[in-house]
Amino acid sequence: MSEWPSLRRSDKAMPAERLQELLTHGFCGRLATCGEDGWPYVLPLLYVYRPGEIWMHNTSAPGHLRSNLAHDARACFEVDEPGPVFPYGRFECDTSVAYRSAIAFGRVSIVQERAAKQAFFEWFMAKYADQDWPKRSPGFFPRLDAVTVYSLAIERVSGKSAALPAVESRWPALDRSKSPQARAPEDPE
Repeated sequence: MSEWPSLRRSDKAMPAERLQELLTHGFCGRLATCGEDGWPYVLPLLYVYRPGEIWMHNTSAPGHLRSNLAHDARACFEVDEPGPVFPYGRFECDTSVAYRSAIAFGRVSIVQERAAKQAFFEWFMAKYADQDWPKRSPGFFPRLDAVTVYSLAIERVSGKSAALPAVESRWPALDRSKSPQARAPEDPE
């Protein structure tokens, strides 16, 4: 992308503080890369957001992700949080969903420094571990060499959201069909 396109639905743009909250607390994200053959590859990953970066990990064994990143470090990372599906108009196509989503673009690098890898896993456990679990050996990660830690340096990030409308703003109380002139065919029965 030589120029960053503007957000098409700017009316759904998420404020910066809500975007940060989604990235911080989102459960799973999807990392998209592109291979030398031109094919895209998307991988769901647990992650940790730090201001300006998204950290993730995977096996240290070479595979599709490593191959793609060796070809091109540019990547896209997506996080979403779906809400209820709801009708807003009288036709079946007049259906939507409440949601929040964020998309970050940047370049991925492999984190080499052992202390930085350990810091990632400490952040990771602080995010994902249940506080009621029995205590284990905190700060001890004997398999650091068996994983690869990645950091996506965010160059651009945007977020969108759509809230669930109040009951009085949903169909059948209010018909907000996008095709108000359409008429459904007669019921054959």
